[in-house]
Amino acid sequence: MDQSPAVVIGSGPNGLAAAILLARAGRKVTVYEAADRIGGGTCSAELTLPGFVHDVCSAIHPMAVASPCFEQFPLAEHGLEWIHPDAPVAHPLDDGTAVMLERSLDATCANLGPDGEAWRRLLEPFVMAWPKLRGEALAPLLRTPRHPFLMGRLGLYGLRSAHGLADSLFRGPRARALFAGLAAHSVLPLESRPSAVFGVIFALTGRTVGWPLPRGGSQHIADALAAYLRSLGGEIRTESPITRLPDAPLILGDVTPRQLLAVAGDCFPEGYRKALARWRYGPGAFKMDWALDGPIPWRAPECARAATVHLGGTLEEIARWEAGHTGPPFVLLAQQSLFDPSRAPAGKHTGWAYCHVPNGSTADMSGAIEDQVERFAPGFRKRILARSILPPAALERRNPNLVGGDFAGGVCDLRQTALRPTPSLYATPLKALYLCSASTPPGPGVHGMCGYYAVRAAGVPVQPPAERR
Repeated sequence: MDQSPAVVIGSGPNGLAAAILLARAGRKVTVYEAADRIGGGTCSAELTLPGFVHDVCSAIHPMAVASPCFEQFPLAEHGLEWIHPDAPVAHPLDDGTAVMLERSLDATCANLGPDGEAWRRLLEPFVMAWPKLRGEALAPLLRTPRHPFLMGRLGLYGLRSAHGLADSLFRGPRARALFAGLAAHSVLPLESRPSAVFGVIFALTGRTVGWPLPRGGSQHIADALAAYLRSLGGEIRTESPITRLPDAPLILGDVTPRQLLAVAGDCFPEGYRKALARWRYGPGAFKMDWALDGPIPWRAPECARAATVHLGGTLEEIARWEAGHTGPPFVLLAQQSLFDPSRAPAGKHTGWAYCHVPNGSTADMSGAIEDQVERFAPGFRKRILARSILPPAALERRNPNLVGGDFAGGVCDLRQTALRPTPSLYATPLKALYLCSASTPPGPGVHGMCGYYAVRAAGVPVQPPAERR
């Protein structure tokens, strides 16, 4: 084993995953975190009232349980416990019903009316192939796939827009709305490529791995990763911002191109500096959390079966918001305390929600977000005890990687998904320095795979992703 030192800048899930893999390979690893707590996008705090635990950024984690990287780590032994709601996603409609993404493909199809068979034809081939597909779906695009036929079939949806695919497959409003809400996680206009493949993958994870939440808050993901790292001899230093490159034979940065330029820009050739400076950040998030006097009073009672609720009405409404931020916002909401009583005092509840806004937007979306919740849950406002409002600037102050409120590390369009952030992907012109953030493949999500592939790119031996049987 190579026992030389290694430094990781940033303690988000990708940075911690990279640090663990380095420590398992024998490296003496130190993680430097500028904030006073670890976690990056996986952190929790009492944002409203004492005793109410809110996820500051990420909340629901299908990619974490799908991750071939995380499954190599004994995180349950270090306190991580997953809670699986009865249904992954609810999408209420104005007729008082909700269309549900269920763990069962049959059950999902049954509530889509005449579009049920079209939904089945879309997903069934990938459901059967998921054990082989999951590692390929969370890998860089510019590599030779182990299963080229499967990936080629999935990749065809990467060349289509969500709106176009929904128009070609579905006729009724229920399937169209459900698919639009799933595809909107791409943070792309639904008329843009590759928004369709995001919808397919998120629908697929609902069937294959679920959309779980960590007991006690997303902070427990970071805490479990950190505990495992420390058990391997790794060290984590909080309140330790890095302003210049450390003197170490190997450095991995869980940062976006803007922070990388600030730390090492003077050391890069001009062409690489310009390439990083051209990196495009995507829409921001306007985030709200609520302490509630009771559960959200949904008009459609089936919404209480899901921790994740998509509030956007029809496909057309969601597409309008994601394309131009006009009309009612598409709101992504989580109600963790319905399934995890540790999130709130007895009899009380929490709510978590955000909508996409232009990068760095200063518009106050709090009223519009609460109007959208009230639209599908009349009486919601009467249950609010306290609220936390985090517009894009506040999110960036908490975590500089969230540039302009962008939690995806940069736009996920075709070019920036394939060449993320430059054709060299994780490598930089400096032999010792690699990038391992969501600004590298496979992109955003709590899965650690950016850290995994960055460590591989650095030439450190790691265990290959296993195929589930």
